[in-house]
Amino acid sequence: MFDKILIANRGEIACRVIRSARRLGIRTVAVYSDADADARHVRLADEALRIGPAPARDSYLVIERILAAARRSGAQAIHPGYGFLSENADFSEACARAGVVFIGPPAAAIRAMGSKAEAKRRMEAAGVPVTPGYHGDDQSPGGLRAQADALGYPVLIKAVAGGGGKGMRVVGQAEDFIDLLAACRREAAASFGDERVLIEKYLVRPRHIEVQVFADAHGHCVHLFERDCSVQRRHQKVLEEAPAPGIGPAQRAAMGQAAVAAAQAVGYVGAGTVEFIVGEAGTAPAAFYFMEMNTRLQVEHPVTEMITGLDLVEWQLRVAWGEALPLAQEQLQIRGHAIEARIYAEDPTKGFLPATGRLLHLARPAESVHVRIDSGVDEGDAIGPDYDPLIAKLIVWEEGGAADPAGGSRERARLRLLQALADFQLVGVAHNVDFLSRLAACPAFARGELDTGLIEREQGWLFPAADPVPAEVWYLAALAELLRESRAAAEAAWRSADPCSPWHARDGWRLNACARRVLVFRHGVLRQAVQVEYRADAFALGLDPAAGAWLAARGELGERGQLRAELDGRCLDATVISAGEARHVFLDGRSWGLACVDPLAPAAGEGVAEGGLRAPMPGRVVALLAQPGQRVEKGAALLSLEAMKMEHTLTAPAAGTVKAFHCALGDQVDDGAELLEFEAEP
Repeated sequence: MFDKILIANRGEIACRVIRSARRLGIRTVAVYSDADADARHVRLADEALRIGPAPARDSYLVIERILAAARRSGAQAIHPGYGFLSENADFSEACARAGVVFIGPPAAAIRAMGSKAEAKRRMEAAGVPVTPGYHGDDQSPGGLRAQADALGYPVLIKAVAGGGGKGMRVVGQAEDFIDLLAACRREAAASFGDERVLIEKYLVRPRHIEVQVFADAHGHCVHLFERDCSVQRRHQKVLEEAPAPGIGPAQRAAMGQAAVAAAQAVGYVGAGTVEFIVGEAGTAPAAFYFMEMNTRLQVEHPVTEMITGLDLVEWQLRVAWGEALPLAQEQLQIRGHAIEARIYAEDPTKGFLPATGRLLHLARPAESVHVRIDSGVDEGDAIGPDYDPLIAKLIVWEEGGAADPAGGSRERARLRLLQALADFQLVGVAHNVDFLSRLAACPAFARGELDTGLIEREQGWLFPAADPVPAEVWYLAALAELLRESRAAAEAAWRSADPCSPWHARDGWRLNACARRVLVFRHGVLRQAVQVEYRADAFALGLDPAAGAWLAARGELGERGQLRAELDGRCLDATVISAGEARHVFLDGRSWGLACVDPLAPAAGEGVAEGGLRAPMPGRVVALLAQPGQRVEKGAALLSLEAMKMEHTLTAPAAGTVKAFHCALGDQVDDGAELLEFEAEP
C-alpha cells in the first residue's frame, strides 16, 4: 500500500480522505491556498504545502503547482477528491508523466464521460437508454434554439463539461431561450473553462437517481446500489438517501446492470457514479434514462457507505494500488436506510444565496453508529467567498433488513435526522439548518414522494409565514443577559484589588426599594421590551407588567451559552449565544436571531436609503443586462453576479428606470454594496 498520498482538494472531502488514510497507516499531504492557510484539512494532515493565492484558478486548479507539491513531499499518489481537478483528464495524464499515481479512472474514461455529448453517444452505442436531446457540434445560438424548438418546451440547457448544478438552465418558453443560453454559457465558462452546451428534453416531475459503481484494473465491475438525489435547489442536491424509496428489486437490478454496462463501455477503473432520470416515486417501474457519469467520488457517497458498511475511500486506495475489488456483486447487500443533509452557508429566504462569515458558535450532535458528520470547518473558521459554502454533511442511518420489508428504517432515519438537525447549532453565518428541518418534516418527503420539483412545489410548507416569537424566547434572552452580566461582574471582582467589595455586585440591591430596569430585544423589525425586577432569590421578568404578568426566573449559564432555566417553576434547557449585539436563542430544535439594543435607538428600518439595488452577497460582476436610462418592467434582469462558482441574476423590484450603475463589468463587490440606482414608478 502507499506510504504517503497528496490530497489535491480542500474542505470536508480532504478531511474525509485523511480519516481513511490515517486508519490504513498512510501519511497524508494537504495543499492549501492563502485563504486556507488555517483550514481544518491543513491542521489534520501530516504535512501541508502552499500552492498559491485564494482564487482556485491560481491554486487548486493549477496542475503544475499540485505536481510540484507532490514531488516536494515525496507523495506516491494523488487523491483528487471531488470538484477542482478530479474530473480533469489532462491532470490524470500529467500525474502519469510525473510518475505519480492518480487515484481515479484512466484519462480516456474521464474524457469519454467528461463531455456529456460524447458520453451520451457512447451510452447509446452500449445500449444504455438516454434522455432525448441534442448533443451535436453546432453551438450557434440560432442552431441551438432550433433544436430546442424541435424538442418542444420545457428544455434543459446543460454545460457539456458541467456538474454540481453549474451551467444549467431550464427554459420554459422559446422567447427566453437566448437570454438563458447566454447566462448558462457565462457560468459554464467561469466554472469549467468550456462554454459548450447540450440541449435535453426537460422531464416534468423527474426523479434523480444515481448508481454507485466501482471497477478495478482486473476486469471486475460492481454496483453498490442506488441513491435518490431528487431533493434539490438550483439544480444542486440538498438531501440524499439510500436506497431510493419506491425502487423494487427488479428495477434496482436493471439500473445497476445499466450502470455497470456504462462503466465497462469506457474501460472504467475506480469509483464512479452513473446518474439517471427516472419517473416519480409511487408509480409502476418507470423508464430510466442515462443523464451523466461523474468520474469521481460523489459528495453523497456516505449514504452508500452507511447502507453497505464499506469505506469507499479505502476501496479507491486499494484499486489504485493495483488490488482487485474486495467483494463481488453477490456479496454486496443493503442494510437499512441512510439520509444525508447538506448544511450550507446560505440564506434560503433569499433564494439560497451563498453567505459568508465566521463560525462564532458551532455545536454538533454527538456522533455514533447512527449519526455521522463530515465537515471541513471548526468553530472559529471563516466561510469565505472563494469556494463552495458547504459547512458539513450530516448523515444518519437506521438498521433494516429482511424483517423490514415496508421500509420502516427510512421513517426511523427521517426522525433521527430531525433530532440531529435540532442538535445542530450555528452562529455567525446565514445557514439552512432550520430549512432542512422543515424539509425533513415535510409530509411529501415523509411519504417518499420525491422529485426534483419538491422544494418549489412545497413553498408553503418550507417557507411559512413567520410565527410570533414565543414569550419563552424573550424571557430566556433576558435571563441569559442578566446571568452573563452577573458572571462578568464576579470575574471582574476577582481580578480587582478588593474582590470582596460590595461595589462589584450586580445584584440590583437597593435600600428600602426594588431595582428595576428594561432590556430591549429586536427580531427583524419587531422590538420587545422585557421589564426586569431584581428580587432576593430570583429575577422577575415581565412583557406586560401593567397586566400583572410577572414571571420568576432563575438559572445557570454555561461557558458556551448553555442555559438551564427555571421560569415560574418550569425547567427549560436552551442555548443563548452572544455575538456583538446579536443574541441567538436555541430552544426545542428551533432558533431565533435577536438583537439586544439600546432602548433609545431608532426602530429598525428608520433612515434606510431607498432607490438603489444592493449586492445580496460578495461576488464579481459578470454581466450588466440593462442600460442607464432604460425603462424596465418588474422582474427584468438588470445585473449578474458570480459568487462561489454560481451566477445570480438581480432583477428589477418594480417597473421603473435604471438611473445609473455604480459598478463595472469585472468588479469584485462586497455584500451590501450599492450596485445601481433605480427609480420605481409611482
